[in-house]
Amino acid sequence: MKRTMLSAAIAAATFFGASLAATAAEPIVGTWLRPSTGTLVSYAAQGNEYCGTVQNGEYKGESIGCMSGSGSNYTGKVVALDEGKTYTGKATVTGNSMKLEGCVLVVCRGETWQRQ
Repeated sequence: MKRTMLSAAIAAATFFGASLAATAAEPIVGTWLRPSTGTLVSYAAQGNEYCGTVQNGEYKGESIGCMSGSGSNYTGKVVALDEGKTYTGKATVTGNSMKLEGCVLVVCRGETWQRQ
């Protein structure tokens, strides 16, 4: 009986530990520098999405939208705080660089950010 409970506890810990590791390992999670403005944005898991929050400057504490996906490709919404508009967005993470784009119809505008 004790052996069965111990085995179940180990299995549960392994499962939940692997789930947390997978979430923490998503390439988009972390703090990013937008070079054109010097703005720092942190992406963190919120449910099944990864949401960006401004860490400094005029818009500190504001959300720039949420993305879903995994690996190197994410899609979702990007908020242009200076314009007060929300765009369809996509992000591609390659190493310590992330290309973040906001799109209207077929026209996209973006910039490459650097991990901090």
